[in-house]
Amino acid sequence: MNTRKLSTLSSDASIDQVVEVIKRDGGVIISDFVSPTVLKSLANELDTYLNATPFGVDPYFAGTQTRRIARIIGRSDTAVEVALNPLFIGAARKILQTPTHVWVGNDRAEIEPDIQLSITQAIQIAPGQGRQPLHRDDATSLWRHPQYGREARLQMMLAISEFTEENGATRVIPGSHLWDDERMPTQEETVAAEMKAGSALLWMGSVYHCGGSNNSTSPRTGLTMAYDLAFLRLEENHFLSIPVERVRQLPAEMQRLLGWSASSTLQGWVEIDGQMRDPQELLTMSNFSEPGKGF
Repeated sequence: MNTRKLSTLSSDASIDQVVEVIKRDGGVIISDFVSPTVLKSLANELDTYLNATPFGVDPYFAGTQTRRIARIIGRSDTAVEVALNPLFIGAARKILQTPTHVWVGNDRAEIEPDIQLSITQAIQIAPGQGRQPLHRDDATSLWRHPQYGREARLQMMLAISEFTEENGATRVIPGSHLWDDERMPTQEETVAAEMKAGSALLWMGSVYHCGGSNNSTSPRTGLTMAYDLAFLRLEENHFLSIPVERVRQLPAEMQRLLGWSASSTLQGWVEIDGQMRDPQELLTMSNFSEPGKGF
């Protein structure tokens, strides 16, 4: 079977170059996505939690020889830097924030959708874990292909350890972002996203992929994050998992990407003194301490 391959770009590639390859192939590998210093710091922070986390119990999808931890932004300062990596967030904005036109009274307005950080998860696949079933990540929003004419998600998998065919590197079907929903994916069409530690795979939510099987003697560790269109529900509920005190410590851009904002379409506002206001204002109010308890 003629299977397309994944391309690799260097970390000094432009956002436009990254987007061009992603739109063509569905995904791309970025070598040296983070520096050795950032990688070491991130690995140390994540290991603290992964080492204390039991294996999963789902034999079909999540795996019984796989450890998973979420709440990454609440647990790791270094992860904030990764989430705001210019190539990752820049590509997400270029791909997802496609303007659309709507009528507001007699005015035809152009509105650009916002994006949000939908999921953060460290995944460690231990020896003996088999492959995941192939899937599209935008299935969480029941996205249809190609009717909507826009992508819903851009996902990133950062290799904390080396990713190889043998140890369970993420498997991808390049070009599958162009398929409709009737075509069934097969493992024979996949390629392994082999990359050294510190490199990252970026792929669109419409691409079929899965975690590979680990036939080696060592675990394979990766950090995945995804940006979604902000009018879709978050996959990971940051509002409940990250304390307000932690949110206040984060950069304003990260706060907005976690959902502490009102979108360009007015979704997500809060009522303050009888007015529809941006949730960012709550973070500056000393009498606000927890969602749902008022202020």
